[in-house]
Amino acid sequence: MKIEIAVPEQFERLVAIWESAVRATHHFLQESDIAALRPPLLNAYLPNLRVVIARDGAGNIHGFLGVDENRIEMLFVDDASRGKGVGKCLLNNAVEQCGANEVDVNEQNPQGVAFYRHMGFAQVGRSELDGQGNAFPLLHMKLRD
Repeated sequence: MKIEIAVPEQFERLVAIWESAVRATHHFLQESDIAALRPPLLNAYLPNLRVVIARDGAGNIHGFLGVDENRIEMLFVDDASRGKGVGKCLLNNAVEQCGANEVDVNEQNPQGVAFYRHMGFAQVGRSELDGQGNAFPLLHMKLRD
């Protein structure tokens, strides 16, 4: 996998990857939640973060990660590419290139929580509400030294 900076022309593909990943891992979200999150993802979050993509030799994008300072704001891997090292590649790049060492993960996403724990993150806090004020608890995690 090659890690590259995302460009706006790729954002539609990134939203498709996001939706694929969310449907596979965020079973607590309703269809209305997913629909409500699409526009801000495309129009506010992706344009305002440092976003990198994981691309294979054929040019296909398999996942992406968005970081703001030292915080991973999003990491999504296309459902068809999960379990193949894409997320690990993106996360390692963010840690090495950006000094990323913090992440919030939905408590109701046990696969995501397990991934970050496996990658060396530990829970340092918890919030009852997500960033949009919804009752989807977040675990605040930090990379262990």
